[in-house]
Order: sequence, then structure tokens, then C-alpha cells
Amino acid sequence: MVKVTFVTAQGTKVEATGHEGQRLLELGQGVGMALEGTCEGQMACSTCHVVIAPGWFDRLPEASEDEEDMLDLATAVTRTSRLSCQIRLTAELDGLEVRIPDESRDMQRG
Repeated sequence: MVKVTFVTAQGTKVEATGHEGQRLLELGQGVGMALEGTCEGQMACSTCHVVIAPGWFDRLPEASEDEEDMLDLATAVTRTSRLSCQIRLTAELDGLEVRIPDESRDMQRG
């Protein structure tokens, strides 16, 4: 099991536990985070944008050029921004902390 802490735009910390191989997007959606994921992980949108805590960012596999292109379309992008659909949980990511950007919107929730 892989523990992840999501930090909402309001600063509330939400602990979640996922399994290895699970996408960060799916785990976040499962605990009610505002991660729309309109394209269902096909990297055709930027609605699953998250900000990785600085201490964790360099532990992730490098973003592909396609992911970087999609991040260019996201709001409130930072140096440690990633698409949560492109991050698969591994044992090395146990304890990962990610922040949901202030501008996140989940159109499915209204």
C-alpha cells in the first residue's frame, strides 16, 4: 500500500492509501479531491493538474513532452506541477504529498 497526502486548495490535508500501479488521479478522485480528469487519463486535457511537494518532485519519473504540453494549458502551473493521470503509485512514493491547485474545478461536481 502507498500512502499519499492530498492538500486541498483550502489547506485541508486528506490522507489516502492506494495500491502500487494505481494512478494518482484515481486515488484522488476516490477520496473526493477536485480532480476532474475529463479525458479519463488519456493526457488530452489538464483537468487533473496537481502540484507535487518539492521534496517529492525529483523522485517522480520525468514528465513526457506530451505531458509538458498539456501542463502549458493548465492554470496555476508551478515548477513542480504534474498531471495526476501520469503518476503511477510505487513503493518509492509512499508518503507522497500533493496539493490541489486553487483554480481546480471539477465540472462533474458542479
